Amino acid sequence: MRIGILTGGGDAPGLNAVIRAAVLKGEKDADTEFVGFIDGWEGVFNENFTPLFRNDVRGIGRLGGTILGTSRTNPIKDFGGPDRIATVFERNRIDAIMVIGGEGTLAGGHELAKLGFPVIGVPKTIDNDISGTDYTFGFDTAVQIATDAMDRLRTTGESHRRCMVAEVMGRHAGWIALHSGIAAGAHAILIPERKTSIEQIGEWVLSATNRGRSALVVVSEGFGLDTMNDPFSIKGLDSVGRPRLGGIGEMLAPLIEAHTGIETRGTTLGHIQRGGTPTANDRVLATRYGMAALDLAKQGKWDHMVALRGTEMCVVPLEEAVGQLKSVPDHRYDEAAVLFG
Repeated sequence: MRIGILTGGGDAPGLNAVIRAAVLKGEKDADTEFVGFIDGWEGVFNENFTPLFRNDVRGIGRLGGTILGTSRTNPIKDFGGPDRIATVFERNRIDAIMVIGGEGTLAGGHELAKLGFPVIGVPKTIDNDISGTDYTFGFDTAVQIATDAMDRLRTTGESHRRCMVAEVMGRHAGWIALHSGIAAGAHAILIPERKTSIEQIGEWVLSATNRGRSALVVVSEGFGLDTMNDPFSIKGLDSVGRPRLGGIGEMLAPLIEAHTGIETRGTTLGHIQRGGTPTANDRVLATRYGMAALDLAKQGKWDHMVALRGTEMCVVPLEEAVGQLKSVPDHRYDEAAVLFG
């Protein structure tokens, strides 16, 4: 069996660990061969790939990013679509394609699978917003990076008795904000799933200040005040036509200062949350995903992806993963809100 591997969408710590695990496990079988497509589906359309042997993946499990490169190419609409993919697969004897990506990449894989392509999925996103799995690799690393940054922000905030606003990634899901905010002891956590008034934010900040604390407010990039209809965006559109989010923290800082009279500073963590080496937890999870994905390919379970439920690996249909984003449920936010102020 000749299996192609590609990484699509945004990068995430742990991608290389998936590739490494699949290749190393596959080498135990004499009839398994791997090739890596360069820059996601763009590499498939351009017939740009490289063989993957044991020496090619040696030591990459601890590296961030992806050795194969990535892109946000649409396999249905771009560069000739399914017909071109079918030609490339047939000419290069590709028996299965292992698609490692987030909701958009997996959705494209699902559409191809419905057309008969041998697609298996591996869920990847720092946002942890893919349905069907409890956790995605990359999330733990992003939370750890954000938490470390907030610990540093708190020391400078306390030195000047300022309120510090830390903006994290997450787009339409507040998982990074929720977990890093709890870990850092934030006095307010603002997520896309829960609109909040500036008055309420001000109350939380003043409550912390009145107790002699310097407030830390954590905000997800997709958060909106109760007076806003859409997420804050001043950076235009991305390559697939979505608004580029970012800047809500800088927007909120002067509003909080005006409402409370407390000097307030905003910091946007941005893409630093994607970079660097994956945490031990993400390396282990990504390794388990890579090995389990190979099992799916060997079993011919097309149009499915590997997932984590509790502590066990399982298999779910791709349709379940791409139907809707996994957002923060009310009860998870409410339990954190007890600690606000």
